Amino acid sequence: MKKTLLAASCAAVYACGVHAQGSVTLYGVIDAGLVWNDNAAGHHVWQAGSGDVTGSHWGMSGREDLGGGNAAVFQLENGFSVMNGSARQGGRLFGYQAYAGLANEHYGKLTLGRQYDSVVDYVAPLSFTGVHPGGNNFSAHPYDNDNLNNTFRVNNSVKYTSVDFSGVKFGALYGFSNEAGGFDDNRVYSLGGSYTNGPLVLGVGYLQANNGGSSNTNGAITLNDRSFEAAQQRIYGAGVNYLVGNARFGFVWTRTQLAGLTMINSANSLGLVQNGQGASFSNYELNASYTLTPAFHVTGEYTFTQGTLSSASGEHRPRWHEVSVMADYFLSTRTDLYAQVSYQHISADGSGLGADITAQTPSSTDQQMVAGIGMRHRF
Repeated sequence: MKKTLLAASCAAVYACGVHAQGSVTLYGVIDAGLVWNDNAAGHHVWQAGSGDVTGSHWGMSGREDLGGGNAAVFQLENGFSVMNGSARQGGRLFGYQAYAGLANEHYGKLTLGRQYDSVVDYVAPLSFTGVHPGGNNFSAHPYDNDNLNNTFRVNNSVKYTSVDFSGVKFGALYGFSNEAGGFDDNRVYSLGGSYTNGPLVLGVGYLQANNGGSSNTNGAITLNDRSFEAAQQRIYGAGVNYLVGNARFGFVWTRTQLAGLTMINSANSLGLVQNGQGASFSNYELNASYTLTPAFHVTGEYTFTQGTLSSASGEHRPRWHEVSVMADYFLSTRTDLYAQVSYQHISADGSGLGADITAQTPSSTDQQMVAGIGMRHRF
């Protein structure tokens, strides 16, 4: 349950505005569970996990009425591991989001800080990783190549978000490189939109990151957040959801193009030597959910991914098949229990890649299965 603290007084060192009325909301999610991996570098493993479905995080959001339909807004979100108490996102205090800005009830919101891009805002909610009440961090598309699972956020960003115009919403973002003499050295720009009409929801998004392989540590994408090092990364995405009674059906398509690729997921030591030419991924996802009772939900997805990788050994065309299923039972409006299974198979086409489910040690073969049980608590 979100707890709202109404501002009752102004600090003595500040002047109180005639129209000033503000609120601060404290909220968060704690996700803790147990995970079994059938092949982690050739071994079975049981492990305690944090954020296997929803990343454990807490945050604060605030709003101050400035009069005339205007407001000052902010949001600060911290990601953490419930198993050891450490901060995620490279140890940042507010690694999920950190922004402040102005909002108008007619014209929308303009914010500055560390924020989500438009593909995440408008396409990810239609995918299995973003569907409520399910979702599954294990089911991200290979290497989270389209960033639907938020592998990176955008630093130094200016973001516009529209109000709802009869079901239509849209937005855009620009992330600065912050480098003197290198305006496009690790910068990002993105735009997208959505349309909602009764049971139908449509979403589209686009992102381009320039020189993401640079050594500019103060740029738009933090170097240790990304899955790829490339001179350019482009992400296109579109999705649709449709509600029929207690069932929801969805389809999401994304395409990621990488030019001047030098690294893929180096933290997992995949051993694929790149020649700087590039790669591409096309993802086709079918997802669905069904509400059996108000407290019991089942969700699932199937994703087919076509890849093209140009490496020192030639051009390869790996193919991924991934299936995920999750059952979710709500003990209350704030607490639920879940069980999930994800399976991935890759036809590597001589690339040397193995199965590699998100957030897990890669498999030593072309297959991998991960199962987990856990509990989420929202406050």
